[in-house]
Amino acid sequence: MSDKPLVDVENLHIAFPREDGGWHEAVRGVSFSLLAREKLGIVGESGSGKSLSSRALLGVLPEHARMSADRLRFDGIDLLQASPRERRKLRGGRMSMILQDPKFSLNPVLKVGRQIMEAFRIGYPALSGAETRRRAIDMLEAVHIRSPERVMDLYPHQISGGMGQRVMIAMMMAREPELLVADEPTSALDVTVRTQVLSIMDELVTRRGAGLILISHDLKLVSRFCNRVLVMYAGRIVESLRADEMHNARHPYTRGLLACLPSIQSTGDPLPVLQREAGWANPEGQP
Repeated sequence: MSDKPLVDVENLHIAFPREDGGWHEAVRGVSFSLLAREKLGIVGESGSGKSLSSRALLGVLPEHARMSADRLRFDGIDLLQASPRERRKLRGGRMSMILQDPKFSLNPVLKVGRQIMEAFRIGYPALSGAETRRRAIDMLEAVHIRSPERVMDLYPHQISGGMGQRVMIAMMMAREPELLVADEPTSALDVTVRTQVLSIMDELVTRRGAGLILISHDLKLVSRFCNRVLVMYAGRIVESLRADEMHNARHPYTRGLLACLPSIQSTGDPLPVLQREAGWANPEGQP
């Protein structure tokens, strides 16, 4: 793993306008870095700022959002100074993002194969139609889809949720990005498919030497597939630790999240309710 950060974020703030004319700060002073080939997990409850932090990196925040940062860099590129054209060139090429539910990410009126081929056409316009189709089929094979030629001619509603998420992984990895952001990529899948889909994604990311930011509510999955974990609460990072040391978490919020996880050895007693403290949302509340 290189010592040079692939991603470098310092003091990121994101706010949204309130009805009373003020601003609600959803992300408050977030700082983190990601090394090349590193796999970083970001966990926390809904509304903690996980997805917004990554969307700021890719430049896909809502137009009404207000963003500021001391530093926002990708592979040495200053994203705060980059033009919209430069940001568009990075997205889908060197940086890709997989969203939660393929039902809302895939175009329902276009066949699966055409949508994967479009990713190749944008990145490699000199490719012939036959070569583009061959590469799309190869990508479906890479995500362990059987009978890829048949799946190429199906519409999104004709495939399962798990297969749809594999198609999304194929599309996002088609141009061999250096950074893949996976935003709750398994939340719409049943338990039996989640690990399988994440294993496929992990295999492709590892094989191509890409960096990964995995956003999830599932602490067990994150600890299995990531090197390092950031825990977010109320717009701030409250703890950073190695994934294999999650059981040694020190912050009470992280310990509370871990305690709420059901165990197969459970005696059937009710799971504990996470108790929150106002100080966790303040800089003084961080360990």
